[in-house]
Amino acid sequence: MLVSYKWLKELVDIDVPSAELAEKMSTTGIEVEGVESPSAGLSKLVVGHVLSCEDVPDTHLHLCQVDTGDEEPRQIVCGAPNVTAGIKVIVAVPGARIADNYKIKKGKIRGMESLGMICSLQELGLPDSIIPKEFSDGIQILPEEAVPGDSIFPYLDLDDEIIELSITPNRADALSMRGVAYEVAAIYGKSVHFPEKALVENGKAAADVISVAIESDKVATYASRVVENVTVAPSPQWLQNLLMNAGIRPINNVVDITNYVLLYFGQPMHAFDFDKFEGNAIVARDARDGEKLVTLDGEERELTTDDIVITVADKPVALAGVMGGQSTEIDTNSKNVVLEAAVFNGKSIRKTSGRLNLRSESSSRFEKGINLETVTEALDFAAAMLTELAGGEVLSGRVQAGAVETSPVEVSTSLDYVNVRLGTALTYADIEAVFAKLGFGLSGNAERFTVAVPRRRWDISIQADLVEEIARIYGYDNLPTTLPEAGGTAGELTVTQKLRRQVRSIAEGTGLSEIISYALTTPEKAVEFTAEPTQVTELMWPMTVDRSALRQNVISGMLDTVAYNVNRKNSNVAIYEIGKIFHQTGDVKTELPQEVNTFAFAISGLVSEKDFQTPAVPVDFFYAKGILETLFDKLGLTNNNSFGFNEIDTIKYDKLSNLSSMHPGRTAQITFLGVPIGFVGQVHPQTAKDYGIPETYVAEINLDAVEAAITTEQVFQDITKFPAVSRDIALLLDKHITHQAIVGAIEKAGVKRLTAIKLFDVYAGANLGEDKKSMAYSLTFQNPTDNLTDEEVAGYMEKITKALIENVGAEVR
Repeated sequence: MLVSYKWLKELVDIDVPSAELAEKMSTTGIEVEGVESPSAGLSKLVVGHVLSCEDVPDTHLHLCQVDTGDEEPRQIVCGAPNVTAGIKVIVAVPGARIADNYKIKKGKIRGMESLGMICSLQELGLPDSIIPKEFSDGIQILPEEAVPGDSIFPYLDLDDEIIELSITPNRADALSMRGVAYEVAAIYGKSVHFPEKALVENGKAAADVISVAIESDKVATYASRVVENVTVAPSPQWLQNLLMNAGIRPINNVVDITNYVLLYFGQPMHAFDFDKFEGNAIVARDARDGEKLVTLDGEERELTTDDIVITVADKPVALAGVMGGQSTEIDTNSKNVVLEAAVFNGKSIRKTSGRLNLRSESSSRFEKGINLETVTEALDFAAAMLTELAGGEVLSGRVQAGAVETSPVEVSTSLDYVNVRLGTALTYADIEAVFAKLGFGLSGNAERFTVAVPRRRWDISIQADLVEEIARIYGYDNLPTTLPEAGGTAGELTVTQKLRRQVRSIAEGTGLSEIISYALTTPEKAVEFTAEPTQVTELMWPMTVDRSALRQNVISGMLDTVAYNVNRKNSNVAIYEIGKIFHQTGDVKTELPQEVNTFAFAISGLVSEKDFQTPAVPVDFFYAKGILETLFDKLGLTNNNSFGFNEIDTIKYDKLSNLSSMHPGRTAQITFLGVPIGFVGQVHPQTAKDYGIPETYVAEINLDAVEAAITTEQVFQDITKFPAVSRDIALLLDKHITHQAIVGAIEKAGVKRLTAIKLFDVYAGANLGEDKKSMAYSLTFQNPTDNLTDEEVAGYMEKITKALIENVGAEVR
């Protein structure tokens, strides 16, 4: 909303700097985006009277003698097509500054001296969209009463200050000058004074000429007036200036009056050429599917039943609340005018303007709401202006269908309710003063009082709204600042929150970057990486098919992110996400899905780039597994830090081949104490191809299961003072024997002093046999209370060797 400060000062008795007003308004609830003056950066622009104008042969130029209030006329060469003798124009004299800080100098054009420049409004920096069409291709012509030599700023109101307001939907009352005036008056404790216009009607009844009917529940009321014998002409300069400063292009006096009323009252209006009607009955109804209307912009619009149309003889003549129709447009030949003022359903107007991409000043106001109290007042005001500026004769009476409630809305509260919520000690007299400034009626006492809220403030309907108004006008900076009282429960993180933060820290320490993907996906992707999918939970009214079902895995969304990066030449991707997946184990219609906290990551590309001394290292299964081992170790889920091994290792990786979206030979199920908690492996090549990604490794872990497994008790263990002893052992094994099986066999030997098992070599070759391989391990032994002897270590090795031979058929090399 662009507010003319000149106009505002006519409605409220204020005389403060615009910067101060902007600060006050911003701190009381209506944000001011900025204050600008159209004359900023312009200088030495004066009124000029063109005394003579001679065409320059073989050119489009004109040699003009212009009176600019100096002793002698000024010779100026001008190329504008509409320059002629006798008109008043804008002249930039030498030394003047125009748009873009361009400085005017004396010069010669085609050998002819030019002592200045005759300017158009574009050359003063005004946008083309607000310049009257008659001057859009030429210079601006000033009113006859302009005095040569005077500054042009007052004549065009370029010395005005324009306050740009950022209006939120709840304060749409400020989308009118009257609304802004009420707000400013309340802030400064002033009163508003709005000009009134006496409406003179002739003896002819409007009801004898037209009728109005409503055939839609989306139209609350529709009122009209008939004005005959108007003379369509350009508006007076003051009205054109006012509209241009508000960002609206002047058209003619009839259309400009409707736009003036729109700005003044916030009431959208439309003027029809009555002589172009094919009948006398105006009907506001829902449009029919496929019905068409050519709007004022010349575009043919295909309508639906969601739209509202104004019809005559059952033919649409306007798209209600959005734009009028071309067939009844006001033009220079129009004589008889029908004025419209109505209340349309805001939701319907928003749907129509959004579907047609046809936003207008009218539609934005209907969408946010209008003042029901001044609908007919605005209509009468516009009719009176048509008499004043267009010489029209207003037929007696309004022709109206439907009605709206205009009485104030009563909202009750108490002084105690207000003070408790604001932390203040206001008295009833303070409350009276606030609502007196707002112009609201007040009755009752401190125990219980009732506020009569005018219809111009349709955002106020409950007690909390009254509290907000009191706080705004009393002053937010006057509200006391208090610290919370001691004695409350100290806040702390939950176990789940602590785990998420710890996992996030560990994941980022391994080089992963966090992402957040959608919890909604397609029904197919929802179960894609799920070993045991449950019933898919789908939305009844999804925004798109791609976001219609709750996910049962995180990985499918992460692969979309990998594909997005790969398509943009970012092939080295290492990402993770902590989020929820959703399993529906009950009736999808009556029960909510079970939410499971999940950690997942995806890696693709290179671990390290190739350089002059090292080869490129691509990601692989073991790199992904290493990330998980780091995670489990930091969370305390592994037994690597204890002396001796349990009979069964806590974390195990077992082959997983029944997950169709994962590579059957490079995927492992992860179990904790025999309970599955997730998986890690390579995305199946066909799945990767479907996503458009290269070789990618992923993992997904159930964080709820991890949280249940983590023990909060920490057992302190002394750091041993005695050295550890290492022994290496190389084993000849069948090719199918896994590392996990070998570790399990070593653990079954029951050697208490064994503290670490490390695989350091794997070899397979023709000299070992076709189905054989060699695996070499380093075994570490340590006694926390004494030194180990060679005999003890030899005994341990013998037991381990025996267990390996018996359990996995190993041959010690």
